[in-house]
Amino acid sequence: MADFRLLDVKDINKVVEKLYAAYPKAGYYLNFKTVDQLFVLVILSAQTRDETVNKLAPQLFSKYKGIKDFAYANPVELSRAIKSINFANSKASRIIAASKVIMQDFGGKVPNTMESLTKLPGVGRKSANVILTNGFGIVEGIPVDTWVIKISRRLGLTRNKDPDKIEQDLISELPKSRWSRLQYIFKEHGKNTYKAVPICSKCVVSKLCKRNEVVKSI
Repeated sequence: MADFRLLDVKDINKVVEKLYAAYPKAGYYLNFKTVDQLFVLVILSAQTRDETVNKLAPQLFSKYKGIKDFAYANPVELSRAIKSINFANSKASRIIAASKVIMQDFGGKVPNTMESLTKLPGVGRKSANVILTNGFGIVEGIPVDTWVIKISRRLGLTRNKDPDKIEQDLISELPKSRWSRLQYIFKEHGKNTYKAVPICSKCVVSKLCKRNEVVKSI
């Protein structure tokens, strides 16, 4: 399989600057009022459309007010309450298990460190980054989702496929001031320019893109 040439750090920062300018209103896409709600929504959002999660949230949180309620929830009832979500049964189990750990080990409060969050059932590094950034204003890294992977590779910001390695590449290339909103900027750019194939004529960074050198499978 052919490899492709990466952008240098100077051009990577040019790309990100242009994307930030193009999507000034891009922000977090799940509707929450408390850190407890954010924690639950992050687990629910995996492999599920944002619109589906947001539509479900008001009714869910009218019944389950916080972590304590989720910790003592009946698994069958919680699964029914989130039945519109993909993998509802397994996600209900993860939410209950994680909430019990939060009650037992963290006094009922969602922890605010990467180490503690990633020890909770159903919480990986991407989810922990989202919770830290949006729930606590703590920026430790960059959430790497499908859009970040696809666009980072497409534009020549990384040649890695592993999310953790992509995150480390981006962290090493970009100033920390750009970390917190990068996922949302890339998501907006992806929705705007990527259909079955990228629409290069709509891309604000097409002149800097390494699209002719990218692995064909991207």
